[in-house]
Amino acid sequence: IIFRYYEFDDAVIREFLGKKLSARNRKDLDDVSEKTGIQVKSCRRQFDNVKRVYKVVEDTTTDLVNCICSTFLLSENLARKYAGIMYLTNNRCETSRKKLQYLTFEDFLFCANWMMCNWSCSKLDCTYEETAMEMDRDFLQDLRDLKQFLEKDVYDDLKSVVLGTMRSVLTDRLYTDLDSNFKFLTRTFVNIGSGLNHSKEVRDLFVDIVEKFIETFRQSRWAEKDLRKLLETYTEAGTLTHLCKSDPHMLEVWERYMTVMSNIIMRMFHT
Repeated sequence: IIFRYYEFDDAVIREFLGKKLSARNRKDLDDVSEKTGIQVKSCRRQFDNVKRVYKVVEDTTTDLVNCICSTFLLSENLARKYAGIMYLTNNRCETSRKKLQYLTFEDFLFCANWMMCNWSCSKLDCTYEETAMEMDRDFLQDLRDLKQFLEKDVYDDLKSVVLGTMRSVLTDRLYTDLDSNFKFLTRTFVNIGSGLNHSKEVRDLFVDIVEKFIETFRQSRWAEKDLRKLLETYTEAGTLTHLCKSDPHMLEVWERYMTVMSNIIMRMFHT
């Protein structure tokens, strides 16, 4: 009975994902009902359940999934879904913009899980005692050092390795496209990462990824396999720069950031 009560429709949750769980947004559930074809009564139950779970976990510093499982007696699978919803809600992640409408609830859940598992503080003695839904603040501070990748010698290192590897993989057209847009690509990765210590930048992360990466690659007609190879090569090339070779901590920050970004970009690239 508990399991069935806390079950939800992906389409309903998708409509208020990342939004404030306010009385005003609860009033908008008539529109959600009309759009999804789910009864208003059911939409309200689902909204109230999300709010109830959020109130319990908003200050917890323990593992979100375990906390939800033990408190609400839910299956691990359902608790994991709720954990993703909590994470996006807490960080007010923008999901309702027109250009994000092609993304499903499952897409956002995938992204939230990658962020939650890799960008939260995993140490027991977190410097800032972050809740389980906050990003590791030490990591966010470290991301500001990504700006070093725009320094000429580091940037030249990075570009040389990436273009050298991708030369035999891409068509002439895509290779030329990569060559001419490499500065833009690198600056975008750096700017997004170094800005994540501001809550507004976290809120707009998915919008930025679609505008800066997805739309750019689609416009240039990149194939999924080529983009995946580029992101793998780009991430590895960063580890081979003298910056990462001489600074093990920077290497760790780079891999921690790029692994998540690469997975999110590939997930969002689907049409």
